[in-house]
Amino acid sequence: MLKSLHRLKSLVFGALLVSVLACASGLQAQEAAPAAAPAEPTIEQRLADLEAYVNNTARTPDVASKIPGPGPGHNAWQMVSTALVIFMTLPGLALFYGGLVRKKNVLSVLAQCMGVAGLVTILWWAIGYSLAFGSGNAFIGDATFAFLKGVEPGNVGAGYYWISDSMWAMFQLSFAIITPALIVGAIAERMKFISVLVFVTLWMFAVYFPFAHMVWSGTGFMSGILNAGAGIKAIDFAGGTVVHMTSGWSALVLCIILGKRNGFGKVPMPPHSLVLCTVGTGMLWVGWYGFNAGSALGADAIASNAFATTTLAAAIAGFTWGMAEWVLKGHPSVLGFCSGIVAGLVVITPGAGFVSMNSAVLIGVLAGIVPFIAVSYLKKILGYDDALDTFGVHGVGGTMGAILTGVFADEKINSVVGPLKEGLVMAQLKACALTIVWSVVATAIIALIVKATIGLRPTPEVEAAGLDTSEHGEEGYIG
Repeated sequence: MLKSLHRLKSLVFGALLVSVLACASGLQAQEAAPAAAPAEPTIEQRLADLEAYVNNTARTPDVASKIPGPGPGHNAWQMVSTALVIFMTLPGLALFYGGLVRKKNVLSVLAQCMGVAGLVTILWWAIGYSLAFGSGNAFIGDATFAFLKGVEPGNVGAGYYWISDSMWAMFQLSFAIITPALIVGAIAERMKFISVLVFVTLWMFAVYFPFAHMVWSGTGFMSGILNAGAGIKAIDFAGGTVVHMTSGWSALVLCIILGKRNGFGKVPMPPHSLVLCTVGTGMLWVGWYGFNAGSALGADAIASNAFATTTLAAAIAGFTWGMAEWVLKGHPSVLGFCSGIVAGLVVITPGAGFVSMNSAVLIGVLAGIVPFIAVSYLKKILGYDDALDTFGVHGVGGTMGAILTGVFADEKINSVVGPLKEGLVMAQLKACALTIVWSVVATAIIALIVKATIGLRPTPEVEAAGLDTSEHGEEGYIG
């Protein structure tokens, strides 16, 4: 009877999966041309107008009418998007990760997320924004905007659209905050708080600031859209390489150097609250609209597309992961649904504003399968202790998303794809290779430096008692 039921579930899931793939593929192939609409200026035209106006080479009434200063509509969307991305970290990521650890370590995860948020903000204000978006060279910016010098609410240009420079700086700060916070998931329950802060400080300078500059600044080595002379003409709409690949691959290296949790593989280490995890997942999903749709830098058609593709990929990946568990493990777990939703959000991120909704359906299915395999089987085979599956979801998912962006990017969705389409898949592969090598090498060096100086781990006694009381003098639950 049980075997028959299991076989029936397998057949049902297989039929559903084949149907979704077949329907999405058919719609992709037969997609009708979009209805005629008033032509919007391309991003190249917008950039040219904005550059001419900001550089004072064309302050004519005609150009000025196109670049009227900080527009209330676009500024409003960027303010909302920035708040949503902050919401992703606090409380979204904090609760998602906090629910997955044992209750004696829940506050340590919350403290690490909050500590990273404050630390990164200080670095960003002092020099980080300037290193990410100052002119500099192909790999790193300069000190032009140190202490946010010249970044004023009434200025436009840094964000490439009709939004205030100050708003652009804060929007990008929200990305800078969540990226190192993602790494916390891999080293949860066994890294000293001071060591986390020191590691993140060095990592921001060695990894995040350079990659934000290389991908999203006008002079960057991998800035395929903004810099025609870029070394690698890759595209990354909202952070496949800059956010998910850097954090995911760095997390793998750091958790290996740090070592496994005491008792890992010998004693049960179940999540203490899947309720918190589920609430955190929902907050991440909502916040992710600021992450992806906000990266259009305007409340326009591209933002709408990013919103739609994000929704489809997240929902379908969550469902696919849960059904895969049902078939292979006998039950669809709440943790599986949560992990699948986050995986879908990760994988669609680099292509959200470049791919069609039908492509997002296919991406969602793959996002529910490939990271599931990495989390369920690859980790067991290789034996590393990625406590909350940062690498399996963000490292593997982010890499797959960057590659699939090259496969599915469509100039009908976003005109910037057209000049880059030929050779785009190879460019994405090169960008992935550079991101992996850079992140792995830099993280290994930083982790070994911290280990040799102040140490990475607390004592075995402290780890056994839990980091909440020993590191923060508090308990998450009393009584």
